[in-house]
Amino acid sequence: MFEALSDRLESAWKKLRGQDKISESNVKEATREVRRALLEADVNLQVVKDFVADVETKALGAEVIAGVTPDQQFIEIVYNELVRVMGETNAPLAAVEPGPTIVLMAGLQGTGKTTATAKLALHLRKQERTTMLVATDVYRPAAIDQLITLGQQINVPVFDLGKDANPVEIARQGVEQAKADGINTVIIDTAGRLQIDADMMAELAQIKATVQPHEVLLVVDAMTGQEAANLTRTFHDQIGITGAILTKMDGDTRGGAALSVRQISGQPIKFIGTGEKVEALQPFYPDRMASRILGMGDVLTLVEKARDEVDLLEAEKMQEKILTAQFDFTDFLKQTRLLKTMGSLGGIMKLIPGMNKLDSGQLEKGESELKKAESMINSMTAEERKNPDLLSKSPSRRKRIAKGSGYSEADVGELVSKFQKMRNMMQQLGNGNFPGMGGMPGMGGMPGMSNPFGGRPQPGWRGQAGGAAAKKKKKDKKKKGFGTL
Repeated sequence: MFEALSDRLESAWKKLRGQDKISESNVKEATREVRRALLEADVNLQVVKDFVADVETKALGAEVIAGVTPDQQFIEIVYNELVRVMGETNAPLAAVEPGPTIVLMAGLQGTGKTTATAKLALHLRKQERTTMLVATDVYRPAAIDQLITLGQQINVPVFDLGKDANPVEIARQGVEQAKADGINTVIIDTAGRLQIDADMMAELAQIKATVQPHEVLLVVDAMTGQEAANLTRTFHDQIGITGAILTKMDGDTRGGAALSVRQISGQPIKFIGTGEKVEALQPFYPDRMASRILGMGDVLTLVEKARDEVDLLEAEKMQEKILTAQFDFTDFLKQTRLLKTMGSLGGIMKLIPGMNKLDSGQLEKGESELKKAESMINSMTAEERKNPDLLSKSPSRRKRIAKGSGYSEADVGELVSKFQKMRNMMQQLGNGNFPGMGGMPGMGGMPGMSNPFGGRPQPGWRGQAGGAAAKKKKKDKKKKGFGTL
């Protein structure tokens, strides 16, 4: 997401790069590029005008900071303005006591509203909030069946009265059932239309008046750009919403919706959908989104993804195996599968600072190489996975694996060679050395990485007192972090 906007904004920084100070002339050049970037990103025109004017005013009034270049200072000003436009802080979902908290989902057809309903239920379940879904869309064929299927997939109950019942009555009885069952949160999936019409709005208003929801969330397609903001404003004016969920953010390279919704509608973005999988829903944090837009990554979201998926005890064991060269192909397979549960390779890489420059071709190649490695590992015996050295010594084993996986003997040999280099490098790293980092299995080559301090390892780095001492120290002290991913 935001690739086009990020690339365009970078040309604004270049206008100030190499300058010794911020002046009226170079600021105007830079803000002109910012204006173009935002307009191309399909940001609302009034939002663009206000944004650029505020950036220009703050840039010209900024105090010169020693050691900070004009382009760095300008980036900080743009970052702060992006955060302000998108809402300053995260707007959490309501939680009332005593429950249940009632959430009403609204939106047009095709925005992913029913899927977003299930995604929200799973998100709340991870927070140990019990949920019930209520199916009131009696108009769209198979809408109720879709919600029931999604509920079964995430192990969340779904209340329905069939397609012949009145949607308002379904919603009322669903809330009553949730109260009787002691459910914490009720999420009501309502009917959508191809466009806004009086009947849809009237029914939605009637359901709202009947169940008195604590949240009314509008699900909008981020790929519609500034139209998403206009839609949010229309729904808010007619129904009264408390926030929006932007879906299909993974396909939106422009970012106009994220930058327009709050300013135009006055309502916060509460969640974003980042993929088709039911796990692909994230709370919306303006500061993190601004960081992504400027190509700085989003480490906090990456850590949260890891925390959801990684078993800390298992991570400790895996780290020990890596640093003592006991990491084998079975372990590698576990790690690649863990990566898949966290999302696409491209989505994860974009969260890492400095990785925003990877183009789709490079990411597709990385995905392809991982699949290739996985296919070859699946053709190995349990003994070969556990002891990769067997493969380096036996051409016949490599030939059998190549035949079983559909790749060449050279491909298998390359995988084994890269894997052994990686194991050796990790073992040296565990002993306090910083060798050149060769290519990772299935991921092509990586740039050489030397000891950043030069010479002897510095205090605080693993292995400063030798491998054995480092291992003893690790056992004596409880470790923090996630180990390897």
